[in-house]
Amino acid sequence: MSEIDWRKMPALTSLRAFAATAREGGFSAAARRLNVTHAAIAQQVRALESDLGLSLVWREGRNLNLTPEGERLAAALEDGFGQIQSTLEALQSQKTDKPLTITLPPTFAAEWLMPRLAKFWKAHPEIALSLLPDPRNVELREVGASLGIRFGTGRWPGVVSEYLTAAPQVVVAAPELLNGRSKLSLREMSMMPWIRERGWPELMQLLESIGLKPAALKFTDFPNEELALSAAREGIGLHLETEALIEEDLENGWLVKIHEMNDESLGYYVVRPPGPISPAARTLIDWLRSQV
Repeated sequence: MSEIDWRKMPALTSLRAFAATAREGGFSAAARRLNVTHAAIAQQVRALESDLGLSLVWREGRNLNLTPEGERLAAALEDGFGQIQSTLEALQSQKTDKPLTITLPPTFAAEWLMPRLAKFWKAHPEIALSLLPDPRNVELREVGASLGIRFGTGRWPGVVSEYLTAAPQVVVAAPELLNGRSKLSLREMSMMPWIRERGWPELMQLLESIGLKPAALKFTDFPNEELALSAAREGIGLHLETEALIEEDLENGWLVKIHEMNDESLGYYVVRPPGPISPAARTLIDWLRSQV
């Protein structure tokens, strides 16, 4: 296929007007099909004839006929527009059948989303979901994701962010580590062992914001949030965690909240690429927001 010279290509609106005229057999019928005026169709066809320097239609009484050149162009446009329509329908069908892929932090997936997911599928069995747990803020298009859930302030380049829920951070510990206590002073917290997950540099800033000196704390490091949370449940040390992810732990007494941070700038956000959003993605976002 030769390279298309777009500068020599007539306007799409005039090609569409002529294709509709040829198929429908006249300006009025084409106008009704395209939901425009008779005059608009006639003007577009005349403009196309002027651009090509050819007559495409001729009138015999009340009938509109195609010239040989018009018949040739009409056949080409019928094939071209038909192929475009078939491709668009195939793409739309593929999009409908393809699962809605979401990237999200693994702990958020396990502790917050999974306990609620059955309710979503019961309400929307027609929407298939594919979860991609990843602690990183991955590029959505690179991993083929339609949506992402991220923790932070909602300001990330290249995506549209929609607020989902607040994410207050709390210091927690297993009951056996606290020996019956439910609160600790800053001094007592500074003397206790701590659990730290790698890849979260903001942790030190958050601890400093509540009056602790991170450099003086004794940390046991874990490679990810899931293992750090498991270690906290086993009483290995104090742990800073998002309260929404440990609701069951707090309710059942597996962890005890000993300090709460009041930082309203942090939260969970749903992010998506700029541009149109599919009905399935909008349905999921609305459902997620109804759960908080």
